[in-house]
Amino acid sequence: MITLTQSSIKEVKNLLAKKQAEAGAGLRLSVQKGGCAGMQYVMEVDQPHEGDTTIEEDGAIVHVSADSEQYLKGCHLIYEYSLSDSGFKVQNPNASRSCGCGTSFEAKGEEGTYDPANECK
Repeated sequence: MITLTQSSIKEVKNLLAKKQAEAGAGLRLSVQKGGCAGMQYVMEVDQPHEGDTTIEEDGAIVHVSADSEQYLKGCHLIYEYSLSDSGFKVQNPNASRSCGCGTSFEAKGEEGTYDPANECK
């Protein structure tokens, strides 16, 4: 489903420890409409919800929202270290394009269907 890189495993564990997450909590990864490209990634520390897929690797827990699986299948969760933009990044084979900041994408098969002006109503 989703592959975690060594850097993302390390940083998910650090995040859960920093947030003093309760047992079973993990980094919840989902997708919702929005952003500048049509779909945006949402990440938060949360408990699993019914229907979620949970990935646990070397103590790092990631919960993938059931309604987002179609958009996240085959993704790689990476943590990039850089001077100006460190953080979790998603390499998504289901994206036909991504925005410049990498936090939103347009899903393959849905090209041209998103109008950000409609989201402001």
